[in-house]
This record gives sequence, structure tokens and C-alpha cells, in this order.
Amino acid sequence: MSFVHSKGFKYLKNLIIGLGAAVVLIGALFKIQSWPYASEMLTAGLVTEAILFAMLGILGPEKEYYWEKLYPGLDEHNARVTPLAAGPTGADMPGLNGQVVEQQLGGMLSELQGMSKSLGSLKALQEVDFSGTGEQLRTMNNFYTKLNDAMADLTDSADEAKIYKEQMSSLNRNLGSLNSVYGNMLNAMSGPKA
Repeated sequence: MSFVHSKGFKYLKNLIIGLGAAVVLIGALFKIQSWPYASEMLTAGLVTEAILFAMLGILGPEKEYYWEKLYPGLDEHNARVTPLAAGPTGADMPGLNGQVVEQQLGGMLSELQGMSKSLGSLKALQEVDFSGTGEQLRTMNNFYTKLNDAMADLTDSADEAKIYKEQMSSLNRNLGSLNSVYGNMLNAMSGPKA
């Protein structure tokens, strides 16, 4: 049975199928052209194909997974196969540590629980009614507009108060000067009486 699984048998099987199909096609060509020996060639090709189809039916189809790319040597019968990404094998391979496996599974379980809570929160957010949000945003926008206007008015008022203060300082200086002049005039008028 190992010969049936070998590469040589697969090659031989494909060769016989191809040659049998070629004989059938040549026999059909001879028959269409009405050449001599057409019936014999067609009969030989069809018998060959019948035998091949019987053989394929008995052997069954082959799997087409292409696992040999991941496990080199898999396409050879009775080969010792190790995966490309495999760790140590044979005597070097330690036994499974139940505590380590349990810790890893526990960590995975807590991650899954966290994901479940997150999905629950997203579902709750999905069910929130945002229909009144537009009106609330318009109200807040109106409030901020009025607040900005009030701030502008306060700024204008502060500027006007500053100008008023400067004018009062100037007026105070002028009044001080006038008081000096008036005091000097009074002193001059009440001057020395002889």
C-alpha cells in the first residue's frame, strides 16, 4: 500500500492518464477523418480510459490541502514531520504544566470578560436617545453667543472707564493748577497793606 502513496506512483498514474487521453483523442481524430484503423485506435483509447477510471474509482481521490508547505516532508509517506514553527520535540519537549495552562486560560477568560463589558457599554450607548441633542446644542450656542456679547460689552466698558479715569486725572491736574493760580491771585490781592 506504500507504493500507492509514493511520488513515483502519482507520477506514473498521471502519465498513464495523459497517454490514455491522447490515444482517445487520436482515435477520435482517425474516426472523424475516416482514416484506416480508426475503430481500433478509438477502441484502444476508450478501453485504456475505462481501466484508468476504474483504477481512480478504486484508489479514491487525493486530498489537496498543500499542508507540506507548513509541514515539510508531509508529502512523503512515513516521513517524520515537525511544523516549521514547532518548539522542541522528542526528549527535549517538557510535559504540559497544568498550572501554567490554567494561568493562561484564566488570563484569556479575564480578557474575554473585559471585552464583554466593553461590548455591553457600546450596546448601552447605541440605545441612548440623542433626539433632543440638537436643541440642546442650539441652546448652548445661543448662551455662548450672549456670553461673548456680554464679555465684549465689559471690555468696552473697561476701555471707557480707563478713558474716564485719564480724563479725571487730567481734570484734577488742571484744577490743581487753577487752585495754584487762584491762590497766587488771592495772595497778590491781599498783598501788603501799607
